[in-house]
Amino acid sequence: MSSIAPSAAELDQIASLQKSDRMPVLFVGHGSPMNAIEDNEYRRSWQALGAQFGSTFPRPRLILCISAHWLSTGWWLTGMALPRTIHDFGGFPQELFEQQYPAPGDPAAAQAISLLVRQRQSAPLGLDMSEWGLDHGTWSVLKPMFPAADIPVIQLSMDYGRAPEEHYALARQLKALRERGVLIVGSGNIVHNLRAARWSGAGNDVYDWALEFDAVTGEHIVQGRLDALQDFRKLGSVAQQAHPTHEHYLPLLYAAGAVDASEPSRFFNTNFQLASISMRSVIWG
Repeated sequence: MSSIAPSAAELDQIASLQKSDRMPVLFVGHGSPMNAIEDNEYRRSWQALGAQFGSTFPRPRLILCISAHWLSTGWWLTGMALPRTIHDFGGFPQELFEQQYPAPGDPAAAQAISLLVRQRQSAPLGLDMSEWGLDHGTWSVLKPMFPAADIPVIQLSMDYGRAPEEHYALARQLKALRERGVLIVGSGNIVHNLRAARWSGAGNDVYDWALEFDAVTGEHIVQGRLDALQDFRKLGSVAQQAHPTHEHYLPLLYAAGAVDASEPSRFFNTNFQLASISMRSVIWG
């Protein structure tokens, strides 16, 4: 896979992606879909973070979100003008199914990004014009951050059949978009094992393997060892317990790939839900 970033001249041809102040990058631990509607510490932190855009941080012209919940063969971008709100879960209160996030898409930017960011064999990213939309990994965190839903949102899928290093290589191409008003958001969880979830009680009795994986990952981030994040499976059984399947971990690679190792990082929501879901989140820049 090519990891050559789009050139400044290529990006200058995109009217909606003109030069701007550099945007930060987010990795958000989204956890339970109920966090989107409950008055809890996670939703409040997302609201507080969103309020900083336009003051502490530039206001995004476009949000590119990589969610744990859109897995595909090949890499795809949502290319529709009006992406639908997807309720990709079950067993929750009706209030959650009634949630809508009517943020517009940006077909022109999606097409431009699809040509500028290359997947394996230098093929352009695919454009999905009707099938997907904004799944709960995206809207559950963006709705509290940007409740007006007036910033265009594009989702990027993840080819789950590809190795972690291929995801990281593709993510490195996204870095140039930060100079064009694009806020890159990875939405997943650093530890995610629903099979081991403790549904009763506060979930504070966190598993040792969950604490270890979270701590090792956090230390890589603090020390700027971002390349090491793609080697998470070297932790063996600890990694397997932290991620029986690793779709919730991969969005971290997209966020980390879009930053420089020397960039300052800050953690928030550094605790666990249900004893087996790390809510640790990161902002770079």
